[in-house]
Amino acid sequence: MIGFFVPNTNIYLWIIGILVGILYFYTIPLAVLGSFILVYLIYYKYRVDVESEERWRHVVENLQLDMDAASQNIMMELPFPLIILRKDETILWYNSRFRTILGSKANILNKKYTKIFPEFDFDILTGEEEQWSEFQLRDRHYRVYTKPVTNAKDEQIFLLYWIDQSDWKELKKKYEMERPVVAYLQVDNYDEILSSTNESYRPLINAIIDQKIGSWCKEYDALVNKYEQDQYVLVFEQQHLYAMEDKKFTILDTMRETQSGNKIPITVSMGIGFSDDDISFVQRKDLAKSAMDIALARGGDQVVVRRNEKVSYFGGKTQALEKRTKTKARLKAHGIKELIENADQVFIMGHALPDIDALGAALGIYRSTMFLNKPAFMVIDDSNPSIDVLYKDMLGAGYGEMMLRGESARKKWTTDSLLVILDVHRKDLVQDVELLAKAEKVIIIDHHIRASNFIEEAVLTYIEPYASSTCELVTEVIEYIDEEIDLTELEATALLAGIHMDTKGFSFKTGVRTFEAASFLRKKGADTLKAKEYLKDDLEILVAKSEALKEIEFVEKGVALAVVENRSEKVQLIAAQTADAMLNIQGVEAAFVLAQNGEGAIISGRSYGKVNVQRILEELGGGGHMNMAGAQLPGVDPAQAKEKLIQVINKYV
Repeated sequence: MIGFFVPNTNIYLWIIGILVGILYFYTIPLAVLGSFILVYLIYYKYRVDVESEERWRHVVENLQLDMDAASQNIMMELPFPLIILRKDETILWYNSRFRTILGSKANILNKKYTKIFPEFDFDILTGEEEQWSEFQLRDRHYRVYTKPVTNAKDEQIFLLYWIDQSDWKELKKKYEMERPVVAYLQVDNYDEILSSTNESYRPLINAIIDQKIGSWCKEYDALVNKYEQDQYVLVFEQQHLYAMEDKKFTILDTMRETQSGNKIPITVSMGIGFSDDDISFVQRKDLAKSAMDIALARGGDQVVVRRNEKVSYFGGKTQALEKRTKTKARLKAHGIKELIENADQVFIMGHALPDIDALGAALGIYRSTMFLNKPAFMVIDDSNPSIDVLYKDMLGAGYGEMMLRGESARKKWTTDSLLVILDVHRKDLVQDVELLAKAEKVIIIDHHIRASNFIEEAVLTYIEPYASSTCELVTEVIEYIDEEIDLTELEATALLAGIHMDTKGFSFKTGVRTFEAASFLRKKGADTLKAKEYLKDDLEILVAKSEALKEIEFVEKGVALAVVENRSEKVQLIAAQTADAMLNIQGVEAAFVLAQNGEGAIISGRSYGKVNVQRILEELGGGGHMNMAGAQLPGVDPAQAKEKLIQVINKYV
């Protein structure tokens, strides 16, 4: 019944046949005539169907031929290069545009694709999915679209469409190069320069500073605005930043060499912030401000470039100028006193493998905390050769109960506890990283040049690179907390020993305030002979130093290198003292000593100032001062560390 309603020409023949059959009952002649007509109609329908099928087949065949011709024409005239590969990377076919980008008329059919483009990622020919990849051919950039298909022989082939992205890449690069960069520039020692200069020369110095900075900014098409007597803000394009970096920020040398009646060199610091992401001007300003803070904390006379979380350093050729005022020390001391008074207990922690400077400073903060009637604990896991004598004296004097291992300190910690970190400001170098992670209130007192992985969470930071030692800074803090703090002889002597050690007997990095701090400690009962005894070497250290000194080699003019073969627990102290001893050799301006401890290679660097050892060892993950720095390379042996160090020294020179 369903078929009855579907259009079908056969239905007419059936109706006619039925009607002819009925005629046979009424009139034979008409029925015979109807039969002849029916036969003719059946024959006619058959001929029509055959001819219609033939015409349709002809149409389909012609259409297929037309489609094949169109497909071939499209493939040949595609607006971008196309190449077809077999799975074995053999070239099956390519169009004329692909030949054009090759720049060669040589026939490459049936050649291996790997020989023509050896740098191409051929892993894309192993998948079953469509893929995109990037490829550079000479000075053009292409985005290659790979489509796997199966041919008539049931073989897998790959169609590679090469889409030229060079114009887009060029536009993107132009956009990136024209991104705005914000920078802060400050004259480090402006007040000291003017106060030490004859009054008649002061206007000239101001004018020359503005002229030198303005001239340098004009060279890089930078907008500069002076918003304080000694502070400037700059805005320029990112492409000019790369030019500045290539020339190592010549403004540093230009200002340092300026002489117009000033008795001390003019130094400037710069903080530059930019990002690869599209961030606002406010965010760029914050990055630049953060970079400027780092530059000043590192002692000035340098440029710090902050690119998101990555920080780069330039300059740093002069010693940090010692400040003539103690205002900052007094303010920091009052802040430290207030934080101690508001805490329920205080934990004092230095760096891993503490030295005399860290332990002496810890004793000073311990006594200040006890004076303010707050319980205090020093976090020390174990003694080491550099503090053995002082450590034993502390145990003999009853300090054992106040010294805790990291695990015990974490158990005693409360939400109202205060953590004071001494002689270190890097998260990865503190005595107990887990205790630092628990602390909500942290004070940092340090004299090292600020590094990039700084403990940002500190509520109070007192970092002064000009200071000789952390013991000097802590001594000043003790003076301003309360002059009546009664240091024991052991505590005063330990503080003096810390200063003595870092100044190499008051002959290195020693300023007026260093002697003032030593004088204060002497009044409090410090024993100078005992302080020197804390710094004595044992026979093993002297022998190891002598053996290392015999094997000194010069890797650059004035730069000497030695390797310590000793593998005892005293190796770190041996390396540091060997580097100190090397500076006493004629012709040595900078000394590097390599050694090995249980974790890997260690490097100690020392210099008299012409070579910035801190900049060199920062490249290897270390830090310190321009005259005294160190680095640790876990999992690296001294031979490998030596090779890396020589590469960095050559790059620096």
